[in-house]
Amino acid sequence: MFLEGLNPLVIVLIIIALIVVVILASSFKIVTQASAAVVEKLGTYHTTWGTGIHFLPPIICRIAKRVSLKEQILDFDPQPVITKDNVTMQIDTVVFYTITDPKAYCYGVEDPRVAIEKLTATTLRNIIGEIELDSTLTSRDLINSKMRNILDEATDPWGIKVNRVELKNILPPKDIREAMEKQMRAERERREQILKAEGEKRAAILQAEGIKESSILQAEAKRQVLIEEAEGAKQAAVLKAQGEAQAILELQEATAKGLELIKEAKADQAVLTLKAYEALGTLAKGNATKIIVPSNIQGLAGLATSLAEVVKEK
Repeated sequence: MFLEGLNPLVIVLIIIALIVVVILASSFKIVTQASAAVVEKLGTYHTTWGTGIHFLPPIICRIAKRVSLKEQILDFDPQPVITKDNVTMQIDTVVFYTITDPKAYCYGVEDPRVAIEKLTATTLRNIIGEIELDSTLTSRDLINSKMRNILDEATDPWGIKVNRVELKNILPPKDIREAMEKQMRAERERREQILKAEGEKRAAILQAEGIKESSILQAEAKRQVLIEEAEGAKQAAVLKAQGEAQAILELQEATAKGLELIKEAKADQAVLTLKAYEALGTLAKGNATKIIVPSNIQGLAGLATSLAEVVKEK
């Protein structure tokens, strides 16, 4: 073999060299992301390593604890608590925390998780003991805020920051739960009746508004019809008056034209007198009960006699 024929001292040196190489290779340590390593030297705290590769001197140094820097969750079992009005309830809580100081986390308390659990239970009993049942059921946010502040202050020396505390479940005694369920059922029925009454009222209002709107529209339609009828009658009267005025105008124009023609023909007094008699005859044929005869009617008669003689001579 390889070692056969070699000096025993050389063999021992080779073995020692291999052991040294193995020890040195194992002394390089890697710290992963979001974690830290607490290093002790000869049994006392030496340093805290962050993410990366580090050399750990063999024999005299060791990694005492690896710590996760991620947010961690503690979900505790339901704890019996008594309210101010002596009602025993079961409440389970959830605590969200982060390790901010690995050294304090390692050396501040023996078992940090157990310590947080006991501290949470004690704080919860103290807070719930100061408020009554109804306030407990309706003040979760207030209770969560108080617990977070108290736990964060108490765990700070341990290198722990409490981010949130949540009351997951609050379970009153069975008889109280049944009474609460009956009360909630009655409240739902009451709200249902209120909503139903409001709906019926709203429907009645809408119906009345619809009837009112319909009446308004009908009245408006009737008014519009009356306006249109009156407008039609007005237009008819205007057209009739315009027709009569046109007839009178045409009659006057014809009369004026006739007089103009007589004037152009240079009619003598005899023709004018005949025209006057024709007018009187037309007047006598009318429906008038009174006829006014001009004062010079005798002169007109004498003129008529003269005209008769002239006709005979011709």
